[in-house]
Amino acid sequence: MATGVSRFAEILIRNQVISIDQFREADQVARESGKTAGDILVQLGYATGDEVMEAMATEHHIPYIDLSRNKVTESVIELVPESVARENSILPFEEQEGVLTVLISDPGDMDTIEKLRFILNRDVKIALAPRDRIQESINRYYGQIEGESADSMLQEFTDTAIDFTETTDSEFGVEEGGDESSAPVVRLVQLMIGEAVQLRASDIHIEPFEDRVRIRYRIDGVLHERDKAPRRLLGAIISRIKILGKIDIAERRRPQDGRIKVTVGEKELDLRVSVIPTNHGQSVVMRLLDKDNIKVGIRQLGFSEEMFRHFQGLIRRPNGIVLVTGPTGSGKTTTLYAALNTLNRPDRKIITAEDPVEYYLPGINQVEVNHGIGLDFSRIIRSMLRQAPNIILVGEMRDNETASMGIQASLTGHLVFSTLHTNDAPSAVTRMVDMGVPGYLVASSVIAILAQRLVRTVCSKCKTKVTPRESVILESGLTLEQAKNANFVRGKGCNHCQKTGYKGRLGIFELMMINSKIREMIFADSSSTQLRDAAISQGMMTLYSDGLDKVMRGITTFEEVHRVAKQTEADGICISKLGATD
Repeated sequence: MATGVSRFAEILIRNQVISIDQFREADQVARESGKTAGDILVQLGYATGDEVMEAMATEHHIPYIDLSRNKVTESVIELVPESVARENSILPFEEQEGVLTVLISDPGDMDTIEKLRFILNRDVKIALAPRDRIQESINRYYGQIEGESADSMLQEFTDTAIDFTETTDSEFGVEEGGDESSAPVVRLVQLMIGEAVQLRASDIHIEPFEDRVRIRYRIDGVLHERDKAPRRLLGAIISRIKILGKIDIAERRRPQDGRIKVTVGEKELDLRVSVIPTNHGQSVVMRLLDKDNIKVGIRQLGFSEEMFRHFQGLIRRPNGIVLVTGPTGSGKTTTLYAALNTLNRPDRKIITAEDPVEYYLPGINQVEVNHGIGLDFSRIIRSMLRQAPNIILVGEMRDNETASMGIQASLTGHLVFSTLHTNDAPSAVTRMVDMGVPGYLVASSVIAILAQRLVRTVCSKCKTKVTPRESVILESGLTLEQAKNANFVRGKGCNHCQKTGYKGRLGIFELMMINSKIREMIFADSSSTQLRDAAISQGMMTLYSDGLDKVMRGITTFEEVHRVAKQTEADGICISKLGATD
């Protein structure tokens, strides 16, 4: 084993979890960021938190506990106060002959262990578990026992007759010197946000109806109903959220927007708040913007090897336009930020124009659109060109003026990234022409178009091999011969994935390279169907076929691919190539 590699890294390498190069990359990032190599390995997607913690347990000769497979009894939970568990991020696990086993995530934290022995006045043994699993279990077990969960609080409100319609600022805990955490609705909103973070939700929806208030979380792109609140709570909840977002409480007839900064555990989050009036009252959506979500590398987006090589080459071109297309919520921002993170070096100047700036990237100049003062995309692009940037990101090409400015920037030697709302890659060309951009300008400036969607990935903890029915295989476009060599899987549903069978998301992609043949067709004003056929004949994989490839490799399921991408006649050629190189 190479020198300079820690013992736990040796274990991971020996178990073929990571390579020596992956550890060195993580170690380098860890030294620069002040985090541990284990944390960075998880962040980069090279290893799971469980794999890192298991290796650490082996290194220190300490038991490792998989919390998704082990339950803790209520009698053991009651041995440690909730405040002690939360403050120290520990979880009581079991008691045997008067010795309490406690789960921690840092085997070197002797201070916490000694403090526990003193507070609890008993013998304490330690075992290891990932920090996020410990936090998740604290919320689950203590929430059940002490009733401090959003569900239980709402039930409490349902069972009582407290009237929240005339709630004052002092009841929200916003007056100077007031105890903010004591107000019930303040605690409810805090718990709602904390629960959403714990469940990895991307947004919280609070929707009023005639007789109730529906609260839903969007997890991995799918909405899940969590709680039903009594109708009388609506005014108090909305007012609390507006206070946090510095939004005018008195205004109830117009749409409003705001921003909330919160800290949940060790995470600092931005919440983008949108309020719109409906026929039953104001409806609120809080979008959770977690900075960790954009710290992904291009490798973790889900590209196939060939597509990864093409995309790496594209973003290193000195000039041209790279367009990323797809509907709202398809991961376009994450893909663009992953590209910018790769290119973000001291010798390059990067400027972005965004509406709004969702995530703040260190080392990159970000400008936010402000229509109120006439600061729109085209005006920002015109000004940013005077700053001599190497790379420009335009949040969206919405009109002829923005598109024309982006094209002029690419033709004057800049690499431009932008997005468009189209269903597939070839449609982006006709969309730009429809906006009034001449075909010859599109052909001479655009170097590639990437269409994408997000599919949920099968939970790694409850993944099991399955054999789909022949009818399902044939309807998908695959042959029975192709299916023989495939690795079809499904999630049974476990605590790790909230019984859904899915955990996390990955992109499916369609990358159309603008080569000389495609360029000539754009000059000739060819239709999107003709462009698609030509691109497929030259090796482009469609969204649907890339999704099927991930199904055959045991990453996702047929249902997920059908949910986000539809099969067309043009997909046949691409599907016939699947499994050919396996």
